[in-house]
Amino acid sequence: MENPGRRRALQTLTALAAATLPAAHAKTAPSAQGAPAAPLSGGRRITELIGTNGWAGSASDLEMWHEMGITWGRDAVGPGQLNVRSDSMLVNKTGVAYDMDLPPVVIRNNRNGIGSLLLLAYTPSWNASLPGDSKSAPVNVDVWKRYVDAVVRKYSAPPYNLRYFQIWNEAAGRLSGGAPQASFWHGPGFNSADEKHSQPYQRAMQDYVERIHIPAARIIRRYHAYVVYGGWPDQGGLDTYTRWLEWRSPAFNARMLDWVDYLDTHYLNVADLDPLYQQYVKNGPARGIWQTEIGDTYMNDPHYLPRYFFDFAVWALDRNWDDPDKYVSMVYHWDGYEPFRLTHRGPPERTYNVPGESLIVLRQTVFGSLGSFSRPLQFGPGATGSALRSDNDIVFQVNADPGWRTVSATGVPPPSSGKAQVMFIDALTGFVSPREEATVSWNEQTMSVRFKVPSRVNGQNSKPPGHLAYVVVRPQA
Repeated sequence: MENPGRRRALQTLTALAAATLPAAHAKTAPSAQGAPAAPLSGGRRITELIGTNGWAGSASDLEMWHEMGITWGRDAVGPGQLNVRSDSMLVNKTGVAYDMDLPPVVIRNNRNGIGSLLLLAYTPSWNASLPGDSKSAPVNVDVWKRYVDAVVRKYSAPPYNLRYFQIWNEAAGRLSGGAPQASFWHGPGFNSADEKHSQPYQRAMQDYVERIHIPAARIIRRYHAYVVYGGWPDQGGLDTYTRWLEWRSPAFNARMLDWVDYLDTHYLNVADLDPLYQQYVKNGPARGIWQTEIGDTYMNDPHYLPRYFFDFAVWALDRNWDDPDKYVSMVYHWDGYEPFRLTHRGPPERTYNVPGESLIVLRQTVFGSLGSFSRPLQFGPGATGSALRSDNDIVFQVNADPGWRTVSATGVPPPSSGKAQVMFIDALTGFVSPREEATVSWNEQTMSVRFKVPSRVNGQNSKPPGHLAYVVVRPQA
């Protein structure tokens, strides 16, 4: 449940961050190369990276999404033809049980600046190659194609105008850790009673590429929309993912990669995305990299989510983030009863959990137009971190032990005024430390920041003590 003291800190963060703090004067004369007096315009925003699974179901839910900086949602569309081939094609429902009307959700998202990613899945049980198993390939591929066409034809057109459609979810073959078949892609030899004793699905790649992915992707592109791969599971291994992407279908004389616009993985660290960027995005053919599921029980670590999205922003800024939709990650899940979800469903009313509060702090702290901070950082003992620019602010995210800590950067001139303010902000609660507990100074072209980490840190008790915070350096007129 939400902590009232923490919530009050979040509510006052923006005002505190804008408050006038004592200026730290440069040790050299003001430089003409100092930070500009006016905020930068345009550019990327950290909120463009942040999505979640599920939908905001009410105006109050949307308000919470906006507070957390969430700009994408993801969920299934269907249910298709439920019982027989002669059934009507139903594509107006969404949710795990298809118990929510989808059209008003998409309209509401559009009006509130929320992108909608529709998941195209799965096989109707009556058309499944494994009797009754909706996670197996279709017997009749035309039934799958009719479902995909119905969804994309409807939602790519006005008034919905969606551009992104995801094909299936976590299709893979043999997984690391010994699992012979993937959780959402079953073939001959699958043992529903004991999945660990299933036989390997030998044609997993070929069946998926030829019976699911390329047929659906051709339809999506026919409507001038984009193909999002169906989320490669983290336990599948990137080497295997590459093999699937590169495999050339003799039936289509094409690779699956030829029919993918956005690569998609699940639950990887930010650094793990770099091989995909270097191989497939830097010079094409893919347009970008998404992770449509991150978080879940990883968010038991209260540092996980703010570190992930800050690292993701730093990473993206150095990898030609030239389109707002190029890089996206979606939290699984924004809503629930576990303390590691973004919000607690209630009753009596929905409240923020710590991960959700940490997103609010991130959005309020890194609120401006983003830029790469290219200067190397030198942290003193007991501290690590990274940095980026937000409008004219330099924002460090630091993970540090209690006590006085330092970070410096060479090649960073002082502001033209010779003055700056500095703030030390708890990354989970938004609490701003007293003004005397963070200082900044310059020695010619070297900026030095000194900050005091509280003795009561906000990291997990089971880990070595550590405190996650933002140090914001803001030039003053």
